[in-house]
Amino acid sequence: MKLIDDTLLNSLTQQAKENQRLRINHNLHLSLDENVQRLLNAMEPGTVLPIHRHRNTAETYIILRGKLDVHVYSDDKQLIETHRLDPLEGKFGIHMPAGSWHNVEVLESGTSIFEVKEGPYAPFDEDDIMEIS
Repeated sequence: MKLIDDTLLNSLTQQAKENQRLRINHNLHLSLDENVQRLLNAMEPGTVLPIHRHRNTAETYIILRGKLDVHVYSDDKQLIETHRLDPLEGKFGIHMPAGSWHNVEVLESGTSIFEVKEGPYAPFDEDDIMEIS
C-alpha cells in the first residue's frame, strides 16, 4: 500500500527540483511489463517534454496540484488545442486517445500529476517524436 499525500508529493517535488530534467516519475506499478502503467509525475517549470504520441495506447493525466497546459498538435505539426489543468479552476484532467500528438508546459512549481497508460512500457520510437523548427 502506498499513501499519496503531501509528504510524498513534497518529496517528489524536491527530487524534481534537483533533477537535471526538472521532473521525476514515481511508479506505482511494480514492473514495466504490467498491462497498466500508473505513476506520479512531479514536474517543475522549464522541464522539456517533447511533442510525442503513444501510437497504441491512450494516456490519462489527473492533476493533483499545481498548473500545466496540455498542448495538442495535428499530424502536420500545427498546434490545434491547449487545455489548462488547474484544480483551483475545476479542471482536473485530460484523456488523450492513442496516437494523439501532445506535450505539456508546466506553469507552477510543485506541479504533480497522476498518469495512467496501457502497458507494457515501450520507449518512444523516433517516429513518435515530433520536431517543430
